[in-house]
Amino acid sequence: MGSNTAWIFVVLLVLVAIFSAIKPDNFPTEFNIRAIATNASVLLIIAVGETFVITTAGIDLSVGYVLLFSGVTAAQAMAAFGDPTNKGWDVILLGLLVALASGLAWGILNGVLVAKAKVPALIVTLGTLGMAWGLAQIISSGQDIRYIPQQMANTIGSGRFFALPWLVIVAALVGIAGTILLNMTKFGRHTIGIGSNQEAARRAGINVERHLIKVYALSGLLAGLGGFLSLAYFTTTTISGHANDNLNAIAAVVIGGTSLFGGVGTVIGTAIGVFIPAVLQSGFIIIGTQSFWQNVAVGAVLIGAVFVDQLRRRSRERP
Repeated sequence: MGSNTAWIFVVLLVLVAIFSAIKPDNFPTEFNIRAIATNASVLLIIAVGETFVITTAGIDLSVGYVLLFSGVTAAQAMAAFGDPTNKGWDVILLGLLVALASGLAWGILNGVLVAKAKVPALIVTLGTLGMAWGLAQIISSGQDIRYIPQQMANTIGSGRFFALPWLVIVAALVGIAGTILLNMTKFGRHTIGIGSNQEAARRAGINVERHLIKVYALSGLLAGLGGFLSLAYFTTTTISGHANDNLNAIAAVVIGGTSLFGGVGTVIGTAIGVFIPAVLQSGFIIIGTQSFWQNVAVGAVLIGAVFVDQLRRRSRERP
């Protein structure tokens, strides 16, 4: 764990300690801890993909609406076989595959436009953000799709394996896989190398364009998985509920210690960064403070994290 990640972990512990001291009977309870972890699960999954993109010095603004688009296509695919409410695992598996394929397709499109067409990632993903949102509303006629297999909602959405919700288990597995992929594989080394110096990575024999397409494809794929899990959890497509997912994911990645300038990435830090707004939201609700203060607090932590990142960058560049 790097120093920046360790610092933000201390911030998280301080927040937990403060809310626990203020409301000892309500905040540090098994129910509340489980609720915080469950609410943070989907955001963690898309933030893991965002971590890889930002580590290459890129950005993916589209993940929130790719998540929405994937949930809509999955719901429509399952509804294509009639009333999906009583359908079994074969239809649920079809919905999962459609969601993953939808997210992967958007990710590949982003990657090709960034790596091959050389369009800035900010513009590409801003454009696909709008396209994914518009197409999701066209497919659903602008209405939330509220019918999904009951078995999907009862198991994946709200079910548990012993005491752990399935959503938390899936998010933890994605986080572990992301940590291994970034820190212990050639894919991760190439991701960090491209973010550190793209031209040096190219001269070292790395196919930069192909690797960037893979990174954006991974981000899209995880957004697709997030869309399927969100559909299972809320039992509706929540068309108007994903406007801030992309910004929340980027904030979690940067707060956790991944550098906006590329070359430095940490999935563990991203996990910590995801839990800070989740703890703030829960804490503010419990102590009766307006939830708007969560945005103020997260914004302040985000600015602090970027400031520290800039200081570290200047320190590395100083002769």
